[in-house]
Amino acid sequence: MKKLFLLFGFIFCFFNQLEAQKTTKIDIENADFSDVNQDEIPDAVLLRGNVRVRHEGVVMTCNKAYFFQKENYIKAFGEVQMVQGDTLFLNSKYAEYNGEVKQAYATGNVVMRSPESTLTSDTINFDRNTQEAFYNSYGTITSKENVLKSKSGRYYANQKKFRFLTAVTITNPQYVIKSNHLDYYTNSGHSYLFGPSTVTSKENYIYTEKGFYDTKKNLAHFLRKSYIKYNDRLIEGDSLYYDRNREFASATNNVKITDSINKGVIKGHYAEVYKQKDSMFVTRRAVAINLVEKDSVYIHGKKLMVTGKTGNRVIRAFNNVRFFKKDMSGKCDSIYSDQKSGLTKLIKNPILWNFENQMTGDVMHLIGNNETEKLDSLKVLNNAFIVSKDSLGTGYNQVKGQNLYGKFVDSKLREVDLVKNTEVIYYMRNDDQELIGINKSVCSKINMILDGNTIETITNYNQVEGEIFPEKDLPENARKLRGFIWRGDERIKTKDGIFPVEENELDAKIQAKKKIEMEKENKPLEIRKETLNYDKNSRKSAVK
Repeated sequence: MKKLFLLFGFIFCFFNQLEAQKTTKIDIENADFSDVNQDEIPDAVLLRGNVRVRHEGVVMTCNKAYFFQKENYIKAFGEVQMVQGDTLFLNSKYAEYNGEVKQAYATGNVVMRSPESTLTSDTINFDRNTQEAFYNSYGTITSKENVLKSKSGRYYANQKKFRFLTAVTITNPQYVIKSNHLDYYTNSGHSYLFGPSTVTSKENYIYTEKGFYDTKKNLAHFLRKSYIKYNDRLIEGDSLYYDRNREFASATNNVKITDSINKGVIKGHYAEVYKQKDSMFVTRRAVAINLVEKDSVYIHGKKLMVTGKTGNRVIRAFNNVRFFKKDMSGKCDSIYSDQKSGLTKLIKNPILWNFENQMTGDVMHLIGNNETEKLDSLKVLNNAFIVSKDSLGTGYNQVKGQNLYGKFVDSKLREVDLVKNTEVIYYMRNDDQELIGINKSVCSKINMILDGNTIETITNYNQVEGEIFPEKDLPENARKLRGFIWRGDERIKTKDGIFPVEENELDAKIQAKKKIEMEKENKPLEIRKETLNYDKNSRKSAVK
């Protein structure tokens, strides 16, 4: 008995569905004249003058029509208009409508209007069952903010969405978007880009292969092989956020910002760029790379900041700063580098290695020559100390004083002056590199001439006290000046040595994740909730 009830229930539902799928006949509401002519139009009723028909919520008006009653089909001529509620209006010179399958065909100066946009084309097909319209004869969509042009397209009325799978152009007063795969929501102005796409404006040029652009708010998010190109810089990253209103961009993972004028590069895994303020902020394995004397200098800090226009830029690096150049490296707490003055300040606990020479002091200044683009001079203020290993023995050459002033020639520290309370311990050797003795002395000033790792001459000035000791006569504990610390094991010997372990581990994780993502099939972006709920949220805002 139970099975029998289930069977009857199934049959009842089946017939109900069949009944629901049945279509009603097209209803002729008005025509000034009607006629039947089997010779001219077999099986059709000729309607003329103020023709008005209705079918399941759609009203069609025209000047003339052929109505095929058996087929539930109508052909309309002259000033044809189809109206679906208050959401869709379709005007054309000629149209056909099939009441059985609820499909319409319109051609001749076709205009399809909705509250949000207007589509014009030569021919449009409309399926009322799926509420989809499509065209393959070039079309122009006009909204309040944009004009879209494409060879073909499909409109989803329920979603208020146009989809383009061939070349499409969105023209906005501020920019032009081009793509071969684009979804455009007419109510929100949201655009979803897939495949090679560009956004061109007076301010910049944007390229992406997967992205989102809010054409009303001028906000965007780009994900795959994306970059933003200005006249003076290029911003790249795995993920780019862009606000055209503020000319602000942020980038996440594998960030690279190239200064096309000064040939400088800044990298990291997170960056913020404020174009109107000529400033940027970079962190997460951040490094600034600048060209000095045809050689790159790498500066790393937990945070990097760049401010100022071209020619007047300032670079600041904070927290555990490290830098490397082929013939120089160093560490400090923070760096301040002024492009206009050529001054670079190493602040708090600075240490500098030039070849095998280790230099420390309270404050260090490196001064560059902007005309030659070469290092010019060095200042070490307060507690200046230079240490280098003796070329053959186990001892250390040491020179200290209150301040140090150095001069560079071809990026090599060539001449050094130490002033006030100067002291020296120097292992003296003859031409055969035999140890002559150890010079230990104090004076008011010391001048040294260097050749890479070698001290060519050392000269003491004013109130010189000291002597040259035979090696056996100078005890080990007397061979080091007060404040001596050898930090050779901290020396940065490669460009990758500027990064601490934890930041290299972070980089490895990011690269591994990117590799997995790039190996996956590239798919369009998921539609955002703010797009799907746009009308609902707009109504809530209006009520508030």
